[in-house]
Amino acid sequence: MNTKTSTTIAWHSKLGLLAGGAVMMSLPAAAQEPTLNTGDTAWMLTSTALVLFMTIPGLALFYGGLVRSKNVLSVLMQCFGITALVSVLWAVYAYTFSFSTDNMAANVKNINSIIGGISALFLNNCRADTLHGTIPESVFICFQMTFAIITPALICGAYAERMKFSAMMIFTALWLTLAYIPICHMAWSGPGALYFDWGVLDYAGGTVVHINAGIAALVSCLILGKRKGYPATPMPPHNLTMTVTGAGMLWVGWFGFNAGSAVAANGDAGMAMLATQLATAMAALTWMFIEWIKHGKPSALGTATGAVAGLVAITPASGSCGPMGALAIGLAAGIFCFLGATTVKKAFGYDDSLDAFGVHGVGGTVGALLTGVFAAPALGGHVASYPGMGTQVFYQLLAVVITLVWSGVVTFIILKVLDAVMGLRVSSEEETEGLDSTLHGEEGYIL
Repeated sequence: MNTKTSTTIAWHSKLGLLAGGAVMMSLPAAAQEPTLNTGDTAWMLTSTALVLFMTIPGLALFYGGLVRSKNVLSVLMQCFGITALVSVLWAVYAYTFSFSTDNMAANVKNINSIIGGISALFLNNCRADTLHGTIPESVFICFQMTFAIITPALICGAYAERMKFSAMMIFTALWLTLAYIPICHMAWSGPGALYFDWGVLDYAGGTVVHINAGIAALVSCLILGKRKGYPATPMPPHNLTMTVTGAGMLWVGWFGFNAGSAVAANGDAGMAMLATQLATAMAALTWMFIEWIKHGKPSALGTATGAVAGLVAITPASGSCGPMGALAIGLAAGIFCFLGATTVKKAFGYDDSLDAFGVHGVGGTVGALLTGVFAAPALGGHVASYPGMGTQVFYQLLAVVITLVWSGVVTFIILKVLDAVMGLRVSSEEETEGLDSTLHGEEGYIL
C-alpha cells in the first residue's frame, strides 16, 4: 500500500507526549516515516467502539434510569441527538480546530497555542492510506470523535427533565465549538499548545472531558433553575436496573477511553487498563461503605455512582500512575464525589438532577490534582521526566482553574444568549406532563 504521512497531525496526543514531550511514542513525521501497525490499528478500532459504547447505550441507560418515567425517552433522545450532531460537526470543522498543528511544529507562539488551524477542514486530507503514527488517521479521527461526543452528553445529567430539545441541540453545537475545542487543543495537540508546553498531565480527559463538562453542568442547572417541585417533591429514579446496567457498560467501555489513549497496543495501554480497574473498584467500595456506615445499608445506586466516580478520577492519571496510586485516587474519588453529590449539593441547594457536577466536576478535579502527586516515581509513577511534585501539582492546578473559568464563562454566555433568543426551559405544563410526550410525541415507561 502506498502509505502517506498525515499532513494534519504529526504528533500523537495524550500519553504520546507527556510532561512537555518527556515521553514520546512517535517522532514528528518529518523525522520518522510512519508505518502501519496492524496490532495498534486493531486495538484502536476496538477502543473507538468501546468509547462510543459509553455514550450509546451506556450513558443513555445510566441517565435514563435515573429520571422519572415520563422523561426517560427524552434523555435517550438527548444522547442520540448529541451523538449524531457532534459526529457531523467533528468532520466539518471541530477536528481540525482541535488537532491540526499549523505553525506548531516550529513551536511558534500564536493563536495555535489555544486553537488549531484549518488544514483539516472538512477532513480534506484524510484518505484510506493516510497515517497518524502507526494507525490510519481515519481511526484516530473517529477515536477522538467519540470523546467529543460523550463530553457534552455528560452535561445532560444537570439539566435533565426541564430543557427544550431544540435549545439543547444548539447549546451542544456552540459549547463544542467554544468550550470543548480549545481545551482539547491546549491539552492534546502537541508542542506549542498551552497545557502541553506546561507539562500538564491529562492522559484521557480530566480537564478536557470531566472538568470541562462538570463545570458546564453546574452552570446549566443554576441558569435553568430547579425542577418543578424540587426538593419538596420526591423524584426517585424510575428504573435502577437500567441505571446499574448503564454503569456496567460505562465501566467496560472506559477501558477503551483510558487504555485506548495510549494510541497503541503496548505496555502503556496495559498499565492504563490496570489502573482504571483498580481505581474504579476502590471508589465503588468506598462509596458503598460510606453509605453502609451512614445509612445502615449499601445501595446499588450508590455503588454504581461510586464506580463512575472512580472512572472519572483515574482518567487523567491512568497513563502516569502506578497500581497503588490508582487505589489512592479511587479512594479519594469515592469520598469527595460522595460529598459533592450529597452534602455540597444539599448545602447550596442547586438542582444538579443526576449529579453531573458532583461526579464529573468534583471527580475530574480530584483526579487531575492527584495525577500530579501519583505521577511521582517515588510513588510508583512512570513519567520519564518528572519535574517534582510541587511543580507538577502547580501546573495541574493551573490547568484545572483555567478550564473551570473558561468553560464556566463560555457556558454562562451561551445559555444566557439562547435563553434570550429562544428560551431554554419547557413550559410548566410540559414539565408536569413529561418531556417524552410533549417534546417527542412518545410515551416512556409507565411503572
